[in-house]
Amino acid sequence: MPLLDLAEHAQQLRTLARDFEALHARVRDVSYTPGTDALRQISPLLLMTQDLTATVLVRLGALDSSTYTSVAGSRASLECLASVVVASSLAGNDLASALHANPYEGAPFPGYPAGDASVRTARHAEAIPKMTGHLADAAHQLDLSATGCHYVATGITRDLAATREGAATAQRSAGPPLTRAQYDALKALALGGGRLYESSQRGLGVTRVATDDGTRVSIANFRALNKRGLVDWDTSTSLFRGQKITVTEHGRQALAKPRPAATATTPARAVLRSPAVQGARR
Repeated sequence: MPLLDLAEHAQQLRTLARDFEALHARVRDVSYTPGTDALRQISPLLLMTQDLTATVLVRLGALDSSTYTSVAGSRASLECLASVVVASSLAGNDLASALHANPYEGAPFPGYPAGDASVRTARHAEAIPKMTGHLADAAHQLDLSATGCHYVATGITRDLAATREGAATAQRSAGPPLTRAQYDALKALALGGGRLYESSQRGLGVTRVATDDGTRVSIANFRALNKRGLVDWDTSTSLFRGQKITVTEHGRQALAKPRPAATATTPARAVLRSPAVQGARR
């Protein structure tokens, strides 16, 4: 499965989380009378829980067989989604236990006395706390299921963003090597720090870089470093007050390499002219 399809998987998990939330609200607020009414009210909730459990299992299988497994951090998402399978299964078991605790009104075996109103009331009084407890446990497990789906969807989105950023950084790093001037500018910003300023000259905004140790860094070199992801700056402050420049981790890795060698200067070639041209210039 292509990596780009994972964005759709994240959206499907968010939809699944909302389905769990809706079912959680229905289980939490279910109203019933012990007996036949309870069976009619709780049975649909159990069937919906089983359907959602099956859907989670499908999503888990799809992620496990996708290229997402090669993304750093994907194991935690898969384990979390597996825990959602457990939680939703437990919710179904709790709903089934509520139905098991439900006092049914069938006729007893021959020879047993039929229950009168007082016996019926006593059976209901005994069953209601048990059913209430099972329903509360089911609601709790459904809430955990919704939270787990949201967590995995967020994790996939975060991991995809990190993967794209890593690919973009790698692409930037694959560019031409740093010049000596760019390397020196990067080193000055890493050691002494610097700020990005904008000032007005002749009515025009001029952006410049000022380092704490006085090293001159041209705006062209700064932009080249930023384009390659080697430096960044704090945009939360005004350019007129100065925005702090920081060297990224990729910038520090670039500084760990030797300083670029000086570029050899090619001597200018003499221009040869024909005698006719030389004579014409005299």
